Amino acid sequence: MKALLNALQEGRLVELPDNDKVDALEFLSALIEAIPEVQVEDQVTEKIIAREKLHNTGIGKGWACPHSSTMRDAELLCSVGWSPHGINYGSLDQEPVRLVVMYFVPESQKNAYLKEISSLAKAIHQTPALQQLQELHELSEVRHTLLDAISQALESVGPEARARMIQLEVKHAASQAITSTDNKITDLVRNLIPISVLEIPGARSVVLGQDQLLVKQLETCEHLSLELGEHGYAEHQGIGVVLRSREHFSLNRILHHCVAVKIRS
Repeated sequence: MKALLNALQEGRLVELPDNDKVDALEFLSALIEAIPEVQVEDQVTEKIIAREKLHNTGIGKGWACPHSSTMRDAELLCSVGWSPHGINYGSLDQEPVRLVVMYFVPESQKNAYLKEISSLAKAIHQTPALQQLQELHELSEVRHTLLDAISQALESVGPEARARMIQLEVKHAASQAITSTDNKITDLVRNLIPISVLEIPGARSVVLGQDQLLVKQLETCEHLSLELGEHGYAEHQGIGVVLRSREHFSLNRILHHCVAVKIRS
């Protein structure tokens, strides 16, 4: 379960901000889209939502495993969201989903993905702790539970994979010595805010979002749409804006779908 291990190592295990299914999928998609290797044309969020409408990805026991694919050659990536209260996901067993494991699957990594998802399903089936997610009350408990499952899965593989696991456990133990580390990471992730930027020729960009202060701040940026169009990224008054996708409308108007990141001082 290399991609899942990487997600834990790189801080892509997060507590979901609410219990809405679509919001959860968009939130985890935004984490993947924020990885430099992922490109705008991969349309992770759009593909995830479209696929979910066709086929529910709840696999039972409180788990869901949505994925988005691309024809580009890239790395198999993963993000993980934990919902303490559970999400009404529509799974066949009608159990609320508490762990959403989302994958970004390049065509060249399809076999690796199938092997990983098979290993994860086997671990869930064989590990009672992975079937009792309602008993987990802290994000650190979720992390340890996943690490234990990966550790058991790695018992049958080579020394290199086990060494990676040990390295991650050492890093995690060291981080516990500084109790503020996890809080800082959690704060940063929770500051990911979905917004839209409407580009109108000859006029200043219109920002659409729920955070009124953030909207007002970004609308003072004269070159917001220009920078998003040219670079896929803009920064203004301590707010970073990452382009996810764009739609073209009549009168040369363009709607940029983005994620804004507020970095606290």
